[in-house]
Amino acid sequence: MLEITRKDYNRIYEREWTRLIRDPYHRLELETTLFFLNKYLTKNSFILDAGSGPGRYTIELAKKGHNLVLLDLSEKNVEFAKQKIKEEGVENKVKECIAGSITDLSRFKDNSFDSVLCLGGALSHIHPEKERKKVITELIRISKKNAPIFVSVMGRLSIINLSLVVQNEEIKKKHFLNYSLTGDDFYWFGRKRFAHYFLLEELKKLFDTKKVKFITQVGLEGLASSQISLINELNNNKKAWKNWIAVHQKYCTSPSVADVSNHFMVIYKKL
Repeated sequence: MLEITRKDYNRIYEREWTRLIRDPYHRLELETTLFFLNKYLTKNSFILDAGSGPGRYTIELAKKGHNLVLLDLSEKNVEFAKQKIKEEGVENKVKECIAGSITDLSRFKDNSFDSVLCLGGALSHIHPEKERKKVITELIRISKKNAPIFVSVMGRLSIINLSLVVQNEEIKKKHFLNYSLTGDDFYWFGRKRFAHYFLLEELKKLFDTKKVKFITQVGLEGLASSQISLINELNNNKKAWKNWIAVHQKYCTSPSVADVSNHFMVIYKKL
């Protein structure tokens, strides 16, 4: 399964770089994530960006003065990230760029990082559940005491709703029933590849240990999920957009809003 994912992201690394700035809807995920990273990270943290993709968050945090290690399954993502890191002039803040899986963090010692990130849905590409649990256990292990741990995933309820909104034909298929009931999509975006869509309580159960304390959940697109075209149109009206962002910020940490979001994030602190 990991090999399929690696090959897939080796193919789409440039598209993944632009995904979060594609339009106002996709920027919601980026900007909401960055808001909460900036809120909970301490100054000049040493951070692991695990499942980094082509380095969007690594670069943004390096610009804020943090020091980072970047790790991603896709060699193309890592090479592209190195190029962008150099272009942005933050090479001195990114200590390593590593091609590797979030399922194997054995290269890192216990209590190595001031914070760890696993963003953008990297955990959603891990199968089966015991491997996802292993990832969370390892993220906790390599975090220092009081380190914030940020994990974002693809949300199941939003995918079901999106199927109703724009993919009516798919609802007729057994494939729809399988991923809606189990979260496991073995034909992600119409090709033979894997994604797991989470429920909020399911992700929280992976953190079921006395070693961490729950801080909050965040619906990254929130109530805008599954309404891509409407949100992009709304951005053309500055007053309407300003009001929508105020509403988004008010409700995005509600558990119900997180659960229906296209991507949602949980934040824990290591005890």
